[in-house]
Amino acid sequence: MRWSKLYAPTLKEPPSDADVKSQELLIRGGFIKKTAAGVYSYLPLGFKVLEKITRIVREEMNAIGCMELLMPIMQPAEIWKITGRWEDYGPEMVKFKDRNKREFTLGPTHEEMITTLVKGELRSYKQLPVILYQINTKYRDEIRPRFGLLRAREFIMKDAYSFHASDKSLDETYEDMYGAYSKICERMGLKYFAVEADTGAIGGNNSHEFTVIAKNGESNILFCEKCGYAATDEKAEYKPNYPESKEELKELELVKTPGTKTVEDVAKFLNVPKEKIVKSMVYNGRNGIIMVLIRGDLEVKESKLRAYFADQTLRRASAEEILSSMKIPVGFLGPVNVGYPVFADLSVKNMRNYVVGGMKEGFHYVNVNHGRDFKVSAWIDVKTVTEGDLCPKCAHPLKMKRGIEVGQIFKLGTKYSEKLNAFYVDSNGSPKPFIMGCYGWGVSRTMAAVVEQFYDENGIVWPKSIAPFEVVVTVVNVTDSKQLKIGNDIYEKLLANGMDVILDDREVSAGFKFKDADLIGIPIRITVGKSIKNGEIEIKLRNSKDVVKVQLEAKYDKVLETAKKMLNTYKP
Repeated sequence: MRWSKLYAPTLKEPPSDADVKSQELLIRGGFIKKTAAGVYSYLPLGFKVLEKITRIVREEMNAIGCMELLMPIMQPAEIWKITGRWEDYGPEMVKFKDRNKREFTLGPTHEEMITTLVKGELRSYKQLPVILYQINTKYRDEIRPRFGLLRAREFIMKDAYSFHASDKSLDETYEDMYGAYSKICERMGLKYFAVEADTGAIGGNNSHEFTVIAKNGESNILFCEKCGYAATDEKAEYKPNYPESKEELKELELVKTPGTKTVEDVAKFLNVPKEKIVKSMVYNGRNGIIMVLIRGDLEVKESKLRAYFADQTLRRASAEEILSSMKIPVGFLGPVNVGYPVFADLSVKNMRNYVVGGMKEGFHYVNVNHGRDFKVSAWIDVKTVTEGDLCPKCAHPLKMKRGIEVGQIFKLGTKYSEKLNAFYVDSNGSPKPFIMGCYGWGVSRTMAAVVEQFYDENGIVWPKSIAPFEVVVTVVNVTDSKQLKIGNDIYEKLLANGMDVILDDREVSAGFKFKDADLIGIPIRITVGKSIKNGEIEIKLRNSKDVVKVQLEAKYDKVLETAKKMLNTYKP
């Protein structure tokens, strides 16, 4: 490729609406262009990187016996309604009707589709296990699409699905997929965690998330340096360490607290620490309204709450809904005489004589005690785990880092096969539902995640395995016929020897060319300039200030040898 023919509109200034570095640099570098919020076009450079990521993913899938297919993005609503996910998936699902008023979705995922596809085709246990995968576009109508490719409404994903006759067989494939995902990360030189994760709307009983470490990451990873435990904060557990209160029980009292709606307001008004206040939050779900309690200085992790109730529709009730159903404004809710089931976080269990809302505007109860003043339906762990909480396995203080999810693997069990009547015949001649697994990898998201981990003040620093080009041959002055000929000859030499190379033959300044090469992030730059008078060219790695001078030869063997050697040792 000659740069003079390349369509890559680079920008000097960052776009005004860029939220994170990957969005800024991918737009500035001419990799992507925004069409609408959360919707992007992939320009030639971006498509080239996508192709290289896709190749790595495809090779690792094929290496463990997966078979590739392609399924429709447009899926009938009926199969989603059978599994219950037509409503469970929430407003992110893109729904529409065709001209015959039949309902469809633009698939956010393909569990229902793949199960329906193999239903009736995989009939015998002798045909199992089978692992099928596709690399396709997905659609999720994000409420707040942002962060460029990290939270897009249209994105490219690899999704694989496995069908088994036993849990043991599923476990083996799950481990194979875990290993394949680890290799994908390693082939791109990524620093990553494989962590326990929430199964969310996909469901199942076990899941791991592959998360790339990045300071602009969208999720928190809790990990233990002592025993190796790691989990996303949506799933993370901890060892409770709440001392049991030894206070004598005091008499329940309703006190005036005018204008105090927040925990901070109440704590200041009553002159008590936030740890003596219990927050009362109302949630609405498939089975109606519940109240959830947690200590005043802590936060509820709603993914853990949804997992406990196995209800992905569960959401925080709005102030209007609460006022309509309870006739009490937010800020004064409490569990005493509430009339709804009350579930309490473990942080409340050892408390005595605490403060809750008075179920009356302008009032709070003090000296509240569970068991005596209200009943707790169940004690549950719904706390958002933070750095310093104790590891659930070894009680060592947890550390936290920011990360970006690039892949997730799930053990689904029979959730989809049972509901969709997808059965095989076992060795005894009995029909049994398939035991399933599913495995997703965000291809387009990986592009952004890599940039978030590898960039500097000059632009992107691509790993060599997915860089748009491995080498750029920069001709400083293309009007100098000798420079242009040598640059072209070196370009042809590298190209003939299997290197992915671009020749910068544009009639622009050398500084402009160098800045573009750094912005785009090409691992090696070969500069053909004035030094050819001394029989030399210069070779430089993208992330190094050191310049290697190489003597020119008739066949440029030394240039090729040096470039290959430097590329082999290059790391972003």
